[in-house]
Amino acid sequence: MNKIILSLVLFLAAGGVHAKDWTVIRFGVDPSYAPFESKAPDGTLTGFDIDIGNAICAELKARCVWVESPWDSVIPGLKAKKFDGILSSMSVTEKRLQQIDFSDKIYHTPSSLVARKGSDIKPAVESLKGKHIGVEMGSTQEAYAKAHWAPNGVDVLSYQNQDLVYQDLLSGRLDAALQDTVQADMGFLKTDRGHDFGFAGEAVHDTQTLGVGASIGLRKDDVELKQAINAALAEIRRDGTYEKIRAKYFDFDIDNG
Repeated sequence: MNKIILSLVLFLAAGGVHAKDWTVIRFGVDPSYAPFESKAPDGTLTGFDIDIGNAICAELKARCVWVESPWDSVIPGLKAKKFDGILSSMSVTEKRLQQIDFSDKIYHTPSSLVARKGSDIKPAVESLKGKHIGVEMGSTQEAYAKAHWAPNGVDVLSYQNQDLVYQDLLSGRLDAALQDTVQADMGFLKTDRGHDFGFAGEAVHDTQTLGVGASIGLRKDDVELKQAINAALAEIRRDGTYEKIRAKYFDFDIDNG
């Protein structure tokens, strides 16, 4: 028997996901970050993370419940037990690890600056000094910009969600925006509203502020849930479910950031 399957079987037989009655798993999500999580025209949640969460729940024979939350409130909401996990493009960073735990990695993509086409803006202090740069509040991109750019004369403006960032980018209140590269490409640049914009310079990398990949945020004392989720995540990778979901949204690798 495959070792992953055996581990999952033994874990569930020992109590596993039902040890604390995990027949329902509530995931906190900020649905403003297409194609990872967003709202369809009919109001239903859609996106890569949503499908991954539903697949994990199906593997664990649990019911997924999605709880919408502003991004800057997801960690407080998790700690207050408003939901059981954060499945919303959350990168693992040292700062976040001081407050919560994480599942195994789901994917890893870089971050990039977006500006109006024809702009000479680049993701460097000498180019950004005096400019207005938008970031999502509580994001790793906010942490990066405030650590590397704000102390050097760059005006870093934080917004409650990514849609608000793009609104001010479109209106001209912002000179550029920093966000996940894949999200910017598919959730903005390849849409009608992003027609006049493009990537400005190369992607930025910094493991301390931008993290080492996106995972599910969990409370530190929910050890059994973490073990169950990791086993389920390993199984959906093994049986091809993860790859089918990946191919539904992306025609490229999303684990090379």
